Amino acid sequence: MNDNRRDQKNRRLRFGESQNSDGRYRYTYIDVSGKRKDVYSWRLDATDPYPDGRRRDLSLREKEKKVERNLLDQILADGGNYTVLHLVERYISLKTGVRDSTRTGYKTVVNLLKKDPFGKMRIDKVKLSDAKLWLIKLQREDGKGYSSIHSIRGVLRPAFQMAEDDDLIRKNPFGFELSTIIENDSEPREALTEKQMEEYLDFVRNDPYYSRYYDVLFILFNTGLRISEFCGLTVSDVDFDNMRLNVERQLIRTHEGKYIIEKPKTQSGVRSIPMTKEVADSFGRIILNRKRIKREPTIGGCVGFLFLDKNGMPRIAMHWEKTMQRMREKFVNERLRPFPKVTPHVCRHTFCSNMAKRGMNPKMLQYLMGHADVGVTLNTYTHIHFEDAEREMKRVIGKETA
Repeated sequence: MNDNRRDQKNRRLRFGESQNSDGRYRYTYIDVSGKRKDVYSWRLDATDPYPDGRRRDLSLREKEKKVERNLLDQILADGGNYTVLHLVERYISLKTGVRDSTRTGYKTVVNLLKKDPFGKMRIDKVKLSDAKLWLIKLQREDGKGYSSIHSIRGVLRPAFQMAEDDDLIRKNPFGFELSTIIENDSEPREALTEKQMEEYLDFVRNDPYYSRYYDVLFILFNTGLRISEFCGLTVSDVDFDNMRLNVERQLIRTHEGKYIIEKPKTQSGVRSIPMTKEVADSFGRIILNRKRIKREPTIGGCVGFLFLDKNGMPRIAMHWEKTMQRMREKFVNERLRPFPKVTPHVCRHTFCSNMAKRGMNPKMLQYLMGHADVGVTLNTYTHIHFEDAEREMKRVIGKETA
């Protein structure tokens, strides 16, 4: 190749450029890894017309400019030949020491990409619009909910950021806010008002069947425990002498049916929660009426779980969620009027909101909730109703007029 070479239109070709006998142009260069690479186009310049029957594409010299930019910025050609699937698998392989639940989430994303054509795309070909359209497709065509798409993007975004940091791509196509393109169809978890909570607890306490679960519901409403943390409690975690509850673990059952013990959701999750006399009384009744079996299940070195199922294994979150769902259905059917959802997580929301409305110091509340960030405590788990605003206005105005 030399500067005197010309194409079929007698135009001078630059160093590295050539034209095949069929009329297609080629540019040959050495990439940042030292490998010889070629790019092709049916047009030499952007002003050239598109040949009949040929796919519209950039001209050769437009492609050359992209190559030069990549060489200057040390960007590897062709995205290192990684597909989206291969990139995600590489990203996951570098995530060591993650929780079993997180590992399960990774597998879900990998299985999705194995079936979806998007997983076969080369990463340097994925544009911002491609990433957005794919997520929209997951919601509108594949019927996935907002929370599922949020989790999927939670893997794709850092995986592509790794590719950008490794100079495989120029820009992360997933670096946008999900809420700008996907409708959040998740049903909001509303905290109960104190009046609603008391009404609901009164119903459970007096119900012939569900009264057996009153103490569980009372504890969840008055401690803010995550349900997985409650399931992980053992008899020895309830310290009646010092009136505190030691939260050191959570109990989870995997999709494969394996029971595992993990640390709480965040590093701040390991904590001691002060018990009121009423909460301590509830724990006392639970321990007194606890199911006795010949051989106690041992999981992760822990023994003495508070509740066991019919198979003699500790009850898990799913058990309580279903029990509380049926409990609420009976409440609604008897009252013949709508009522907010009552789930273990709603109990946690309600506790946090009630404590905030009673004026608890935000940092103290953050500690009790086991949140790593006080912003989560204030922005996510506190709910204010009209009655609360009305009461606060009267209190403030009363001070001003006194």
